[in-house]
Amino acid sequence: MGLSMLKVSQVTKTYGASKVLSGVDLTIEPGKITVLIGPSGSGKTTLLKILALLETPDSGLVSIDGQAYKFPLEKGERIKAPWPKVTVVFQQLFLWPHLTLLQNMTLPLMARREDDDSPRVHELIELFDMKDFIWRYPNQASLGQRQRAALVRALLLEPEYILLDEITSSLDVEQTAIILSKLKELRDKGIGVLTITHLLQFAQEAADRVVFMDAGEILEEGGPGLLENPAHERIRKFMSVVKAAS
Repeated sequence: MGLSMLKVSQVTKTYGASKVLSGVDLTIEPGKITVLIGPSGSGKTTLLKILALLETPDSGLVSIDGQAYKFPLEKGERIKAPWPKVTVVFQQLFLWPHLTLLQNMTLPLMARREDDDSPRVHELIELFDMKDFIWRYPNQASLGQRQRAALVRALLLEPEYILLDEITSSLDVEQTAIILSKLKELRDKGIGVLTITHLLQFAQEAADRVVFMDAGEILEEGGPGLLENPAHERIRKFMSVVKAAS
């Protein structure tokens, strides 16, 4: 595996009196899909932000392909932003309201002075069946359409690691299946994928590795079989509640 990996070691994070992460270790490997599951408020999104260095932990280590940052940082030490090597798609999507979906998707390409009318753009628009609504503004599009735009924007950056926060939450079965196949394609190209999801079937089909978080700690991790036969009682309880609600 060498130095190529995205990892955190013994990471902690506190907001005020609330401890969000407690000594978390996690590695995202190139060419693997890691699925992060757990109840709301367990620290999943905070962990995702720290992996992308969008937030800094109180203590611990963040390492991106051998470039390591130990926290708290030394006085005067600066973080080199890992974008677009590490690219994130958040649940909030962060689309510019005054730009069309197409303009939102291609804005990063234009910022890098790349062709915003490349075959790659058209290929992804076709793949995600977007041609009928790419000229809409975000407030004219459904949440599922906006989610597809945010995902395509991230894919156009050709990241080495892509981190996804509930990207399938408002997609129908067909679009979810398309995203699943796309994630597997990214994995086969050697890209490291981390996806947070509450969809157990999606997790089962997507994951090379499943990680379960609760109350700021990783309680268990393993292959997709973990979802069928978890060792930890907390996970069994979580799974039964989710299955009953679905």
